Amino acid sequence: MHANTSITLLSSALLVSSAIANDWPQWQGPDRTAISQERGLLQQWPQGGPPLVWKISGLGGGDGAPAVAAGRVFGMGNRDDEIVWARSEAEGKALWVTRLGPALRQQMPQGKEGPGCTPTVDGDRLYVEGMGGALACLQVNDGKIVWQRSLPRDFGGQVPMWSYRESPLIDGQKLICTPGGAEATLAALDKLTGNTLWKSPVPGEPRAAYASPIAVDFDGQRQYVQFTQRTLLGVAAADGKFLWRYDHPANSHGINCATPIYHEGKVFASSAYGAGGGLVKLTTDANGGVTADELYFTKKLQNHHGGVVLWDGSLYGANGGNEGGALVCLEFLTGKVLWDERDDPARRAPKGSIALADGRLYYRTENGTMLLLEPNPKQYVEQGRFEQPDRTSLPAWAHPVIANGHLYLRDQDALFCYDVRAK
Repeated sequence: MHANTSITLLSSALLVSSAIANDWPQWQGPDRTAISQERGLLQQWPQGGPPLVWKISGLGGGDGAPAVAAGRVFGMGNRDDEIVWARSEAEGKALWVTRLGPALRQQMPQGKEGPGCTPTVDGDRLYVEGMGGALACLQVNDGKIVWQRSLPRDFGGQVPMWSYRESPLIDGQKLICTPGGAEATLAALDKLTGNTLWKSPVPGEPRAAYASPIAVDFDGQRQYVQFTQRTLLGVAAADGKFLWRYDHPANSHGINCATPIYHEGKVFASSAYGAGGGLVKLTTDANGGVTADELYFTKKLQNHHGGVVLWDGSLYGANGGNEGGALVCLEFLTGKVLWDERDDPARRAPKGSIALADGRLYYRTENGTMLLLEPNPKQYVEQGRFEQPDRTSLPAWAHPVIANGHLYLRDQDALFCYDVRAK
């Protein structure tokens, strides 16, 4: 059984109700693993890359990847105001734009200060989180705001140094978010009304970092797992009760960005800046409590914000912080390095972000180069690459999105749509 098969079964409730089989309706795809179930895609790209279908501009600055659902593409941007936008999937035509409020000025600016959230689409509604903690529910058809809350004002959250970057999680009737407040490390809201269902204070009051939560089912109990500034943690989905924590993967700067990975009772998390990646095994004790015991910790996978994919027992992701880094492949259960692109003088795959569809890794380097790779635990195998035209001078931090036969690449104000269907 493929690793992703188990993850999909365990996370089936994350599949949003509006999504068709090949939509990408939220952060990291249908089940937040950065893996698409789509088939019939190119296994090798032609010289120069797949054909460009359309390009649009005027989105407003930002690093948030788009969501694709029900024939529409959704995203956020900074046009001096923080906005949410919708475009048609077919040709990129503008459908609506909604203003959330004034755009936040970050404490430490990095280029155009734009949102990092990917909207979460659920039926006829979508959910977004702004840089300053504005949490909103909008109507899919026209962008009208249904309800709005504030993570700092309503939950005592503190805006992180580089702003809130989370993408809200919809799980059944609940919306899960990470205020990072003393009384609400995590919080659950009624997705229809925005009313608070529970607040979860985690010991030590770990503030929000830049990761997004996932839902997992372990030993008969549903949990929400999140990576905060100080720790990886799990809380009970029913009432937010704190269950377990694992501090080792959190770096000393609190810059923890990568979404955790869950598989068969084990959780992996990783960060850069001298930290690394660790795998814990969850165990339920006689009293119903949960412990997280470390199986290994490695500095060979210090993932910054490009994410990690688990496929067929192997982890694929970038190792390295601001120094450039490179793509690596590790054995999931042991942490053994299977290969490391820094061993190659040409550095064919420097630091970047990653997704997987139809047996191919889609890897976007920070300089904008787009790579198609074979997920091979024995060696690096490249099946195509191309350069995005009209590149900005800013790092390409928005993750690649694959939906309905198309590859979407965002570069701040612009969005590119490529046809990656096999002919």
